[in-house]
Amino acid sequence: MLRYRTFGVYSVYPSWATSNRQMSVMYRRVGDFLSDWKDESQSTKNVLEALSDESLSQRVTPTGRGLGKLGWHIAQSLHMVTEAGLEGLNAPNEHEAVPTSAKAILKAYTEAADSLAKVVEKGWTDTQLGDEVPMYGESWARGKVLSVIVRHEAHHRGQMTVLMRQAGLVVPGPYGPALEQWATYGMEPQD
Repeated sequence: MLRYRTFGVYSVYPSWATSNRQMSVMYRRVGDFLSDWKDESQSTKNVLEALSDESLSQRVTPTGRGLGKLGWHIAQSLHMVTEAGLEGLNAPNEHEAVPTSAKAILKAYTEAADSLAKVVEKGWTDTQLGDEVPMYGESWARGKVLSVIVRHEAHHRGQMTVLMRQAGLVVPGPYGPALEQWATYGMEPQD
């Protein structure tokens, strides 16, 4: 079993699962990533915009991450491209404290997401996306690094929407209408 550390979190995958995941999904063109990133980062901004300062401490369990920590972690984790050798990213560092303001988290994420698009477009070519780089004790193609960033963000965005429901917030639908959005389409919410 392989054990690796990603931004303060340890994950364990059997070696066969890790190699299958690595080979299956990666960006091969910078333009494809930038197109996806525009939509994915906007979905994350929509989630972060819906947070209130009071909701930032919402957790599922006493030891679980709160909404504020999850949002901050998403912004910090964009440094995966730094780990892959790309320079110039303007994003919060791993050990920066979580802000107590939802607006501060949104602002930091927005700046980091915009910075990510710029440094990827300027720093990597389509050909370079196939280059292997050391990542967390493994060797990943740069295009896989970008794919992991998108999926990692979607994963935590999903966690955040559950916590938002528990906190009584209106949840924006990242990939389709959320409960409150059905009415804007003139439809009854689906079960």
